[in-house]
Amino acid sequence: MTLWEQINQPVTYAVPFFVLAMILEIAALRGHAEDRAGYDVTDARTSLTMGFVSLFVSGAAKFAALIGYAVLYVHAPWQVDPRNPLSWLAVMLAVDLLWYAYHRLAHRVRVVWAAHQVHHNSRYFNYATALRQKWNPWFELLAWVPLPLLGVPPWMIFTAWSFNLIYQFWVHTETIGKLPRWFEFVFNTPSHHRVHHASDREYLDRNYGGILILWDRMFGTFRAETFRPTYGLTKNIESSNVLTLQYYEFGALWRDIRSTRRIRDWAGYLFGPPGWHPGATDPSDSGDRLPR
Repeated sequence: MTLWEQINQPVTYAVPFFVLAMILEIAALRGHAEDRAGYDVTDARTSLTMGFVSLFVSGAAKFAALIGYAVLYVHAPWQVDPRNPLSWLAVMLAVDLLWYAYHRLAHRVRVVWAAHQVHHNSRYFNYATALRQKWNPWFELLAWVPLPLLGVPPWMIFTAWSFNLIYQFWVHTETIGKLPRWFEFVFNTPSHHRVHHASDREYLDRNYGGILILWDRMFGTFRAETFRPTYGLTKNIESSNVLTLQYYEFGALWRDIRSTRRIRDWAGYLFGPPGWHPGATDPSDSGDRLPR
């Protein structure tokens, strides 16, 4: 197995499935009212461009992370056996829990949100939006650091992570309604993820789970879908330029930092929730909230 296959194989092989799913979704949405159309040509092209570039950018980032993971792995007190099916189950659960923790952090810490917001700055919710990925995955890569320390082989981490991402693709659609109650209780579904992508006040900062929605139920961040969401950011970026959409929030963050000389304010802008400003409590409570 080549290095590229070790870090990208499952996602690369899933690309034809992604394309087929988009074609079927577009066909299913034909003839619907405009607010249900689900696709905009410019928006979809922007999302696909971001997804294509992210394959290579994330590949380079994963290569760098692989070196760090390998160093940690060889110093682990024990090593996980990838030939044992129970090892895979444990690693998949660990990756999903760490994804939940990272994802929640990405919505509550502005410097991390600045990278993650690109996945949320589309006003459409479809399979193209699922491919609207960030080009700077460093915070996400740090989330998996505990795993090589616990003896999980780096290639096993990347494989489990890839399957987690592949699962999350299918939940980005309005064409699938609510599923059987038992499935909705345990797993992340299109209904749950529509809530996550909403900019409505009632839905903000909910449903962070990747494969399992149980984490949200356990940690108090679950919200059921009760009305059709409004998608996008609470303050949308009026541009379809890929670079603007990728890096706008970093620019806004830099401007806020330059506006003050107090270290306490710098810390608030960097590590406080999106929308934090001097004198603010929790922007999600005050209504004075930047994107998500």
